[in-house]
Amino acid sequence: MKICFLSLLAWLLPAYFFAQESTQQHAPTADENSLLWEISGKGLAQPSYLFGTIHMINKDDFILTDDTKATFSKSKKVVFEINTEEMFDLGTQFSLLMKSFMEDGKRLRDLVSAEDYKLVEAHFDKIGMPLMLLERVKPMILSVFASEDIGSGKMASTDIKSYEIELTQMAKEQKKLIDGLETVDFQMSMFDSIPYDVQATMLVETLKSEDAGDDQFEKMVELYKNQDLSGMQTMILSEKDGIGKYDELLLVNRNKNWIPKMEKIMPQQPTFFAVGAGHLAGESGVIALLRKEGYNLRPIRSK
Repeated sequence: MKICFLSLLAWLLPAYFFAQESTQQHAPTADENSLLWEISGKGLAQPSYLFGTIHMINKDDFILTDDTKATFSKSKKVVFEINTEEMFDLGTQFSLLMKSFMEDGKRLRDLVSAEDYKLVEAHFDKIGMPLMLLERVKPMILSVFASEDIGSGKMASTDIKSYEIELTQMAKEQKKLIDGLETVDFQMSMFDSIPYDVQATMLVETLKSEDAGDDQFEKMVELYKNQDLSGMQTMILSEKDGIGKYDELLLVNRNKNWIPKMEKIMPQQPTFFAVGAGHLAGESGVIALLRKEGYNLRPIRSK
């Protein structure tokens, strides 16, 4: 399987938290909508770059512009949310597998009604993954595997591409250093920040609104291809659900934690930062936070 278990988890968090409220002066405006940004100023001898990814996308929708390739080539180091080389380490994957189970013997049937359990069970039977083997897996991780694309084996085919995997391959070919803003263990801990019953509710609601979810994802992909950060933000803000109260923990705080790490890395060498596009927009987004620290952020949008 080309796209490993860890890359699925890396996709999951930004999928739920794609944007943040605010249109104050530091946040990118509609005229600045772009996935690629130049970072300069504040004593940097050479600029670094910030690129918004979508972790998984159909191969027909996958695009890397000439400007993106050019700025990538100029950079000496590539930094992702997680060090992608760590993602493919067998020891790390085994550790993650062990952490994917709920504690205290909890099972999904303990968290949902009998009716909802039957709904989830029927769905996993449909995609060829018997729920009896997955009952103790954390519900947010089950939400990843609930995708019919994953269950049907499309993830192992060439139908799906990952920006992180493609950029990692490019970095290796160009002999660039690879690093991460967070560790795998830290990202995994995000699942434990949300109570199991809330995760279970999310799983059930995802399955109940499966068709609508597919439509929303298609719309999000279209906005992404149009580099419409404002549109992506507006879309998510209009679809707030019960998970919204965890935004501070799962998105805002992470963005804030990244800034001092980026500030330490950028003076050493020009760096290409590739993070989920949902981390870019809004006053709590990476663009606004870097501007508040005195950096110049310039959008680079290919025509």
